[in-house]
Formats: sequence, C-alpha cells, structure tokens
Amino acid sequence: MTLRKAAMAIVALTASTAGAQAQDARPLRLIVPFPPGPGVDLIARTLATPLAQTLGRAIVVDNRPGAGSVIGTELAARAPADGNTLVFVNLAYAINAAMLARLPYDPLRDLSPITVVATQPHILVVNPALPVKNVRDLVALAKSRPGELTYASSGNGTGPQLVAEMFSGATGVRMNHIPYKGANPALTDVVGGHAQLMFATLVSSLPHVQAGRLRALAVTSARRSTLVPEVPTLVESGLPDVQAVGWYMIMAPSRTPAATMAQLHAAIASTLTQGAVRDRLSADGAEVLANRPEEARRFLETELARWRAVVKAAGLKGE
Repeated sequence: MTLRKAAMAIVALTASTAGAQAQDARPLRLIVPFPPGPGVDLIARTLATPLAQTLGRAIVVDNRPGAGSVIGTELAARAPADGNTLVFVNLAYAINAAMLARLPYDPLRDLSPITVVATQPHILVVNPALPVKNVRDLVALAKSRPGELTYASSGNGTGPQLVAEMFSGATGVRMNHIPYKGANPALTDVVGGHAQLMFATLVSSLPHVQAGRLRALAVTSARRSTLVPEVPTLVESGLPDVQAVGWYMIMAPSRTPAATMAQLHAAIASTLTQGAVRDRLSADGAEVLANRPEEARRFLETELARWRAVVKAAGLKGE
C-alpha cells in the first residue's frame, strides 16, 4: 500500500484523534534527546508544527540532550504512559543499546515504537587524492596497505564509526579510526587529507561531493538515493551484507493504551503525507516510512540485533 493510500484509509481515524486529543488541554510534550539546531532537532520540529495542527493541540518540543541521547530518552521512559509524552529518537537509540554495558532503561521494554518516521543512507566518501574510483579499488588499496588508511567519524560510538566497522568486518580490511566531535570537523579533515575516508550523512557531505572536494563511492542503503542516483550501493559494489541506514523514530512510554498508540500513529502518518514535510525530509536524503507500530517494533528489534553483532565483532566498548 502506498503512503498516499494509507493516508486516505486513516482519514476518519485521524479526525477522531483530533477530537479525542482536543479534550486534553495540556500540550503534548515531544522530547528530543539532542540539542537544538541542525540534525535530529530540526527534523523533529519540522514534523511537530503540522502534527500539532493534525492533532488539534499544542506540541512542545523539549530538548533534553546529554550522554549521547540517554538522558532525554530515560526521561521519556519514566514519563506517564498517557499519550502526553513522546520521544523522537534516531540510530543512536540502537547504538547505545549495543555499546553501553548498562542503560537506565530497557530499549524494548520501557518504550514502544509508534512509527519509523524516515530512513536515510550513509555515503562512503574519500579524499580525491586517494587513488580509488570505486569500492573494489578501495578494498584492494586498504588490503595492500593494512592499517595505513584512516577513516574519520563524528565520534566514538556513532553511526559513521559503526558503519565503517561493519565495512571492515565484511571486507577484511584494517583501517585506523580518527574520532571527531561532530560530522563537520570530521568531513573537513577528510577534505583536507588528514583522514582518507568517512561514512558520512548525505546532507553534510553532498556539497563537498558536488564541488569535487570529496569523491562518493557508494551509499549504504539497499537502493540508490534519489539525491545521488549516480552513486551505486555497497550491495551493487559486491558487499551484500553491508547495509545500514540512519533513521528517525517516534516512541511512547510502554503501557500507553493501544487505542492511543493507534490514534497517534494515524495522525503522524497523515502529517507525513504533507508535501512540505516530505520535501524537507527528502532534502536530507531521507525516505518517509511511517510504518505501523508493530512494524516499527520489528524494525527496532532488527536494528538492535544488527548493531550488537557489529559491536561484538569489532570488540568495541562504550565510554
């Protein structure tokens, strides 16, 4: 079923949602466990404004950054399960569960997925001075110079690092990791040649690719990205087991009533059909998903298993 057809099918439910939620005068709190600004916060706010109109009630975006998103996520996990508090998480939710020996919440027991908002691939970029034109060239070069190539990431325990470790495990190459405090300084050093490559986000790396400051070798999704359709996938490049996407998910405290979960999902899915929302997500290379709560839970279970396996194979530990 297409997203448009799904939206048509839930129009009545969305209307009843607005009526039901309007009976509660309190604003709905959407916790974002990241600081204000570009990235997760901007995507959450892009959705929050039209979602408030769909629900017929105010939404307050509550930024609670800290500990790699653990602080805000724990706050949501401890909130009353009445549908008045939601949390907007991303790939870090699964990576934290894989990297950290202990969390103050159970990622499957204490929070329940409402929907995966969207997914987006990473993109493998290299400094143009590196004598490689494709993934096969890169693997051959890395194997001929074991431990010499360096890859940058936005920090220890982040998506770019773990995707690189997945790549290394699948190809048998050894590379040195240089963690940075964020994607921009990492990309700056790849552009400058201080690191040779990075699995970056599309939105941060695309200007450098278009300007010729970086060379794109592959995207990590199962299908090519509409933003860079000329760039092959890692699957097409001979690595069928290296698939990974970033994602955004809205969750609620566990034990939130099923009827409330269904109403919230209907409103979110309807909002995601709006052109302005879809255009904003597409500009970041994201693909709207808006799956059902039970599908979102299966997605999360798969992601938890995927990254736990990568972390174990690479021998990584959280700080």
